[in-house]
Amino acid sequence: MKSLAPKTLPKQFVSFQIQFMFVIILVLVVSFEATAFASSVTRKDVGEDVPESVALLKWKASLDNQSQSLLSSWVAGSNHCKWIGIGCNKASRIAHIDLESYSLRGVLSDLNFSSFPHLLSLELFNNSLYGSIPSNIGSLRRLTYLSLTANHLSGTIPSEIGQLSNLKILYINTNQLGGSIPQEIGLLNSLIEFGAYSNNLIGSIPPSIGNLSRLTILYIYYNKLSGSIPLEIGQMGSIIDINLAGNNLTGSIPTSIGNLSTLTTLYIFDNKLSGSIPPEVGQMGSLIDLELGENNLMGSIPASIGNLSSLTFLYLRQNQLSGSIPPEIGLLRSLIDLLLGVNNLTGPIPNSFGNLDLLQYLYLDDNKLTGYIPPSFKNLTHLKEFEIDLNKLTGPLPENICFGGLLTKLTASGNNLTGPIPKSLKNCRSLNRVRLDRNQLSGNISEDFGIYPNLSYMDLSHNNFYGHLSQQWGMYHNLTSLKISNNNISGEIPPELFEATQLSILDISSNHLVGEIPLKFGSLMVSLFNLRLNDNQLSGNIPREIGSLANLRTLNLATNNLNGSIPGELGDCLKLLNLNLSNNRFAKAIPSELGDLNGLEIFDLSHNFLLGKIPPQIGALHRLETLNLSNNHLSGFIPSSFIDMLSLISIDISYNQLEGPLPDIRVFQNASFEVLKGNKGLCGNVTGLMACLQQRVSKKKGKKGVLLIILPVLGVFLLSLLVLGYFMTFCKKERSIKNEPRQVNNENLFSIWSYDGKMVYENIIEATENFNDKHCVGEGAYGTVYRAAFPNGQVVAVKKLHGSSDGDMDNRKGFTSEINTLTKIRHQNIVKLYGFCSHSRHSFLVYEFMEGGSLGKVLTTEDEAVELDWIKRVNVVKGVANALSYMHHDSSPPIIHRDISSKNVLFDSEYTAHIADFGTARLVKPDTSNWTSFAGTFGYAAPGIYFSISMT
Repeated sequence: MKSLAPKTLPKQFVSFQIQFMFVIILVLVVSFEATAFASSVTRKDVGEDVPESVALLKWKASLDNQSQSLLSSWVAGSNHCKWIGIGCNKASRIAHIDLESYSLRGVLSDLNFSSFPHLLSLELFNNSLYGSIPSNIGSLRRLTYLSLTANHLSGTIPSEIGQLSNLKILYINTNQLGGSIPQEIGLLNSLIEFGAYSNNLIGSIPPSIGNLSRLTILYIYYNKLSGSIPLEIGQMGSIIDINLAGNNLTGSIPTSIGNLSTLTTLYIFDNKLSGSIPPEVGQMGSLIDLELGENNLMGSIPASIGNLSSLTFLYLRQNQLSGSIPPEIGLLRSLIDLLLGVNNLTGPIPNSFGNLDLLQYLYLDDNKLTGYIPPSFKNLTHLKEFEIDLNKLTGPLPENICFGGLLTKLTASGNNLTGPIPKSLKNCRSLNRVRLDRNQLSGNISEDFGIYPNLSYMDLSHNNFYGHLSQQWGMYHNLTSLKISNNNISGEIPPELFEATQLSILDISSNHLVGEIPLKFGSLMVSLFNLRLNDNQLSGNIPREIGSLANLRTLNLATNNLNGSIPGELGDCLKLLNLNLSNNRFAKAIPSELGDLNGLEIFDLSHNFLLGKIPPQIGALHRLETLNLSNNHLSGFIPSSFIDMLSLISIDISYNQLEGPLPDIRVFQNASFEVLKGNKGLCGNVTGLMACLQQRVSKKKGKKGVLLIILPVLGVFLLSLLVLGYFMTFCKKERSIKNEPRQVNNENLFSIWSYDGKMVYENIIEATENFNDKHCVGEGAYGTVYRAAFPNGQVVAVKKLHGSSDGDMDNRKGFTSEINTLTKIRHQNIVKLYGFCSHSRHSFLVYEFMEGGSLGKVLTTEDEAVELDWIKRVNVVKGVANALSYMHHDSSPPIIHRDISSKNVLFDSEYTAHIADFGTARLVKPDTSNWTSFAGTFGYAAPGIYFSISMT
């Protein structure tokens, strides 16, 4: 029978029980302490403010009122973990701040970063924060994510940012940060992504950037970085995307770049790189996008580039690359974009290009390529844009150039292409823009072109096309420009052509067109601004409906068989700049309505049968530069109104029946006899013309004796009356001034009839509130400019001389120079001087106020720069040129401005340019040597002048 007594347990089991119980007790104790700690922390967070919440509340108080209202949940005493944009860890410590796109406005320096030792991410993207990045941002030692993108931050990147050793993502792009990228950036060993693009960073790329072995994205494009690309960039073994575009980088592309085997995107375009493309580029087997355009790269394209089998985009445009295109490019079967234009490439287009069956964009323009376009191009069925213009290519266009039906853009102008238009192009309904001008292409224009519903631009000029203009051109309602000049087109102009409602430019000049100009202009009232029908065989009258073309800038109907009278309705085309009706059969008088064309610059009515006098209204064309009335039957005197045509630089009135004196303006003073000959009785100080009589002698000598007696007596009598009247008026005015307060009437304060210097001075002081800064509109080298608005509505600009003792002499010279200069000249493109005050207290000049501001201001303000379209910009250039021509050639003595820059070109409300600031101007003595030291604005003068002591 077995014993029931308990057995003794082994010693090992007893020892294990003791150890197990000890562990259980230890776990319970630690768990209790942790719970107690978390509970105490939670109670502390809820019951009272910790340093983190205090720091946030202090920062909130520094923001503007609207920002504070957006952070309404940030209230002292509340649980900060529930505040908007705040995330906490399990211990209720702030780990995340996410305030993306909250429109917060304030400074970062008021946020105490040292109060956030547990912060992991800081997201402040797309706000309105300004000021600098504070250096104590380096205290965020646990931070892994930092985004300050799209704010208004300035200053430099603090070197302390190198202390963020755990940082993986860093984006500070799209701000106004300056200075250089600190070397300490290389200490961020954990960094994976770095974006600092679209700032004002300067200096070179630090070599320490090569230490970032984990970096996959480097975006520092669109800054002002300079120097060379560091060799160390080849050490970034994990890099995937590099974008250094839009900087001022120089030197060559380092060969070490071939080590970047993981790189897929390399953007270094729009810099100043030189040297050749290193063959090592072909070692970057993962490369998908290679863009090196807009640099100064030279040499040939390396054949090793054909090794990049994954490449889809190759952009080498606008360099100085030479040699032939390597056929190895045909191995890049994944290629979609190939841009090699604007280089010095020679030789033929490789036949291997036909292998690029995925290619959509092929730009080979502006090179020196020769030979035929390879027939293998028929394989490029995905081609959308094809540019080969400005080369020396010969032969026909490829037959299947639009075989895939996707081609939208074809430009082949400026070659020696021959043959007809390919049939695939006739049926290419996808076409949007076509330029085949300046070749030797041929064919029937009415049969070789199809229907293109998306066509916006077509230029077939300077070829050998023949046939009639088709009615179908009017069906293209997106067509803005149609140029078919210098061909062999015949027949009449179809009225349907003017149903292309968006047509802006129509040039069918230099053909063999006959018939009348269609009357159907109504649909083109808004769009058409350039109409050229010259050098044809058109007949009949100019339709009066042409006056409805309100935006017309250029009208050229020269060298046709047009007859009748010139319609006065042309005077309704108020935006005309160029009007040429020469070499026709127009008769009768020049319509006076043409004097309404205030913007006209070129006016040619020569070689017609025009009769009568030159209308005096023509003298109102103050912007006219070229006038040709030669070979007509005009008679009478040249109107006296011509004296105001100061912009006129070329005139021809030969072979008419004009008589009388020439107007005393420079264009006639410098005119040759060739442009005046063949008239009835012109006189003036020109070789070949007789001199004009200055006065006529009376036949009755008795009258002369009587006049000699009466005139002096009458003069003395009148002078006595004037002196007496002035004395009485002055006394009366003095009494009135003493007894009555001064008032501003509704007359022009600067009119010669109402001018009162003392009153104007007092009004200027009152209008500018004694030159208060709030009325300041600009500051120049010699003075500050204020806007003065008088009670009568008149507004002037007042330039107050700087009063610094160091520059008194220079300022006074500039002040005197400006007065001496502006009192001697008057021109529509030069700012008008009303008067000046020279006094120990205040010295200032009073000008016509230019409400449009300066050219420099307009160009740097996005909305105003858009408003200043190309036509306005051309007019600005012409206005400045007219003013300079007047100062240099029409002023006596000539005037040299010496500081023509964007800040000294001012606009009125109509964007008419006016030259201002004549403080550095000099009057030049003719027929002598004139020396002067450098004056002006750097960047607006020839670079060699900067280093000259004196100039002539």
